[in-house]
Amino acid sequence: MAWGRDRGDLTGQCLLARQQHEDAQRLEGAEGLFPELSITELCALYGVSRKTGDKWIERSLTSGPPGLEDRSRTPCSRPNQTPQHIVEAIIEVRCRHPAWGAKKLLSILHKRHPSWALPGRSTVCDILRRHGLVPQKRHRRHLGHPGTPTTLMAAPNDVWSADFNGQFKTGDGLYCYPLTVADGYSRFLLGCQALSSTRVAEAKPVFTRLFKEFGLPKHIRTDNGVPFATNTLGRLSQLSAWWVRLGIFPELIEPGKPQQNGRHERLHRTLKAETTRPPARTRRAQQRKFDRFREEFNGQRPHEALDMRTPTTCYAPSPRPLPPKLPPLEYPDRFEVRYVSANGGIRWHHQWVNVSHVCVGA
Repeated sequence: MAWGRDRGDLTGQCLLARQQHEDAQRLEGAEGLFPELSITELCALYGVSRKTGDKWIERSLTSGPPGLEDRSRTPCSRPNQTPQHIVEAIIEVRCRHPAWGAKKLLSILHKRHPSWALPGRSTVCDILRRHGLVPQKRHRRHLGHPGTPTTLMAAPNDVWSADFNGQFKTGDGLYCYPLTVADGYSRFLLGCQALSSTRVAEAKPVFTRLFKEFGLPKHIRTDNGVPFATNTLGRLSQLSAWWVRLGIFPELIEPGKPQQNGRHERLHRTLKAETTRPPARTRRAQQRKFDRFREEFNGQRPHEALDMRTPTTCYAPSPRPLPPKLPPLEYPDRFEVRYVSANGGIRWHHQWVNVSHVCVGA
């Protein structure tokens, strides 16, 4: 019988250990089955060397069947192990200065004990970690992303795009946050509202007015910023959760890739050039500039992507009106429904599970 003897090969070592165990068991029973054969003949019969046969027979006679089990290969001594007195000194200095790292600890010990052969920085880090002197980093929940939005803009109201056009100060020194909403297919600028912040309380009335005037779209594409998305369950915000209740699917571009909403970014470039340089004296005056730009952009300015037609000639309102009341939530029968309390959590199997404040009352 031929088998691998290369101890540098992990697979060969595993096969060797198994073969040794089987050989020892066979030799142990072979002495009783073949009393007329010598040890050399038994080893030749089972395909092992005489040295291997003697070793396993000795283990069997000394320890019995337990002696045939695999033994630990952990070395009895470690010549490169850090001496215990150095380990204790490292721990003592670390306990006095919990915020100091390995480099500072080694510097202090070198000044106190210049004759000591101190370990390296990585070894000190391992010693501190092994003794529980390194604080564990807080595990942060990784928020996935659905990836590049792939919804086709084949008809009006298939996809609306929304974004804030970058804040700027008006003549009175107050910040203005222009919220722009446009139809992706026709490039029709649905709304351009000058707001004082990006809060949901200011953005939601703008969308309510647009839904009443133009109906509900199928999708709304935005970036990952406030108030369209948050770092919570499903990246939902109060605004996007409201869209879902209305039957609108919120789409998010990938972080750091504004080209995935390039039509809207191109709109912002034109809007900035014609309405914010220079800005108006007040936010109300700035809103009048936005309204004039919207009328000109939709009804007078030819668009190259539309074969030099205007967005007004390509857009039609959505046949889905804004319902007077939010439709009730309906779940499949196989779902277990839990009410999200005011602090954003539910009870599950007698334990508290934090969900999101966005789902409060749902």
